[in-house]
Amino acid sequence: MSEQSIPVVSLKDYTHGTAAQRDAFVETVGGALVDVGFFGLEDHGVPQELVDAAYACTRQLFALNAATKDAYVIEGCRGQRGMTRFGMEHAKDSAAPDLKEFWQVGRDLPEDHPRYRPERQNPWPGEIPAFRPTMLDLFGRLDAVSASLLEACSIYIGESPNLLRETAELGDTILRLIHYPPVPEDKEPSAVRAAAHEDINLITILCEATSGGLELLERDGSWRKVHALHGQFVVDSGDMLQQLTNGLFKSTTHRVVNPDNSRDVRFSMPFFVHPRPEVDLTPLRSCIERTGGVAKFPPMTADAYLQKRLADIGLGDM
Repeated sequence: MSEQSIPVVSLKDYTHGTAAQRDAFVETVGGALVDVGFFGLEDHGVPQELVDAAYACTRQLFALNAATKDAYVIEGCRGQRGMTRFGMEHAKDSAAPDLKEFWQVGRDLPEDHPRYRPERQNPWPGEIPAFRPTMLDLFGRLDAVSASLLEACSIYIGESPNLLRETAELGDTILRLIHYPPVPEDKEPSAVRAAAHEDINLITILCEATSGGLELLERDGSWRKVHALHGQFVVDSGDMLQQLTNGLFKSTTHRVVNPDNSRDVRFSMPFFVHPRPEVDLTPLRSCIERTGGVAKFPPMTADAYLQKRLADIGLGDM
């Protein structure tokens, strides 16, 4: 087994540990997000059997024929639910499309819920009966993990433990199922599986991918491999958290490179934790004071931020 190249923490130290273990967890998580923007997470409480079942459903999903998958493309939702075709998304400032297709599962709310939105409902592939219960189970468990991580981040910056967690309660969080097929022989020369980018959201929890390829950009311009280790999640901070903390937490550039064997297939399942649309992303005063005393980012709601970034990556007109 490869040794992980980023700091690694055990979630049990935070949820069931001693006061000293909780403090060490908070310091390691906060320090990692300040330094490299990434850390590994073990003992997260999500059963391996559930992760394996979700990947089994994901493989079945992307094995469906193109016409069947196209039936689950929802026009007008900017790729926020259901199927997004191969090559539709590109990284910000990159002209070449990413070599991937994906499906997004959002928060599933009943019609009588006050935050129910008809345009943001999940389609469910009837061809795979286990898909819906499996993905909803995984979504709920990852949501609970994210709440603990956001609590720890809040404590690290000297705020109430509830502050960041509450921004994401009933937020626009997304579970993305990604299929990186064999690299096409006729691809654009500069195209890679996922070009260099930063995540849009608060934090991302990446369930172990089925193979490697993830790399993060070091301050000296080199690339550090982040390993896909069995049972371990990889967590990174996104642009929204960077903005809220006035740059204290880093939204680190990362990418997924093409494999040595162009016929290799890769699957991954990132969980993008988003705030509610109306949440104010104006930098927190406590973080402004820790980062030079000047706000580096303008006031903006989470929804305005998201819509701008979706347009930047080619999903604005979907």
